[in-house]
Amino acid sequence: MSDCLFCKIIAGEIPSKKVYEDDQCYAFYDIDPQAPVHFLVIPKAHIGSCGAITEENSVVVGHIFQVISKLTHEMGITDFRVVSNCGEQAGQSVYHLHFHVLSGRDMTWPPG
Repeated sequence: MSDCLFCKIIAGEIPSKKVYEDDQCYAFYDIDPQAPVHFLVIPKAHIGSCGAITEENSVVVGHIFQVISKLTHEMGITDFRVVSNCGEQAGQSVYHLHFHVLSGRDMTWPPG
């Protein structure tokens, strides 16, 4: 999608601090971190949000969670939160499916 911020990051048109990349997903540090560790993992294929996950594109979501597990293990992180905001009222500002991985501080509940 040509006007999508995250599609432009994947394409290398906008710089990011890469954490990980493979043929299905891309991970990079958040530019406005909300915790000492805060990175995002996104599918390379444009999916608007969790509400746009289908039987056809859902395999990448499982892969993303495998990548999150791999990265947190490699970073020595045992306690972390994974968040996906779906829709404007929930705080989604970029309409490309993404998962925030946050760690390094106490996570209160309920959030926000």
